[in-house]
Amino acid sequence: MSSTFGTLLKVVTFGESHGKGVGAVLDGCPSKINLSEADIQRQLDRRRPGQSKLTTKREEPDRVTILSGVEHADYTYQMKYGIRSVSGGGRSSARETVGRVAAGAIADKFLFETFGIEIVAWVQSVGDVEASFVDVDGISREDVDQTIVRCPDRITADRMIQCIDEVRDRNDSIGGAVTCVCRNVPPGLGEPVFDKVEAKLAQAMLSIPATKGFEIGSGFAGARMLGSQHNDPFILKGERLGTKTNFSGGVQGGITNGEPIVFRVAFKPPATIGVPQKTVDFEGKQTVLEAKGRHDPCVVPRAVPIIECMAALVIGDFALQQKYREP
Repeated sequence: MSSTFGTLLKVVTFGESHGKGVGAVLDGCPSKINLSEADIQRQLDRRRPGQSKLTTKREEPDRVTILSGVEHADYTYQMKYGIRSVSGGGRSSARETVGRVAAGAIADKFLFETFGIEIVAWVQSVGDVEASFVDVDGISREDVDQTIVRCPDRITADRMIQCIDEVRDRNDSIGGAVTCVCRNVPPGLGEPVFDKVEAKLAQAMLSIPATKGFEIGSGFAGARMLGSQHNDPFILKGERLGTKTNFSGGVQGGITNGEPIVFRVAFKPPATIGVPQKTVDFEGKQTVLEAKGRHDPCVVPRAVPIIECMAALVIGDFALQQKYREP
């Protein structure tokens, strides 16, 4: 089923008869339009049933509610669109990711039930506090969720929690990194050149707010290795071919090779902090920014399910492409 119409101006509809609601997402709409719910309601009123004896007598008021899209973020949005949000981060806020997690949870269930694919992410580091060895073949989400910082290494988790507590008490923030493993991914998913698995994963992960880095397999450490060290020799694993090592992170030539996909995502410290900072306003006048309100001193514990769900959406999309390509 295709629920999307358009190229630059796209509409995606959702909902069905007797469901909880019917709606649409309009993507690509030009900014700075003086739009209100009344502008939409007028057309909905003309469309609704029960207007005359020529139509059904069924009563459907169809009251419109604009859920989002009439505000944007701060300086960069002001420069690009000529408008920004006065109430928060707008579409750049991490609140936007709730929709990704809902969609990704569905993809995650489909992947597990169809292929047995398991996707598990955990907090690898907070600041310079790094988790020790984690068994990527055996780790579960239950292991991860045993600590509030979502690090399965109990001793390191306590140090991470202490680090975040100290930073929060100073009204400051700190960054960190999340590692994710995707197990039981069949070989053959992905495309060469622009639609490589690692390329799509990188796009998905770097689209998450506060991300600043992505690496797969050996990542940047691989740049310091020799080819003789980094190559993953193929061996027979039971009844299938596999690799003895996994420096490639489960992807070779942009296509999955059947080994676990392992990647890491780096998150910056949240920008909204209570420490007074010198800055300027839009007129260039010096001022002091001292944020108020409740904000995360570190986002990585909450980022774990976001990364899992975005990975599920990427792999699920590739899995469906491969399924419908096969004769």
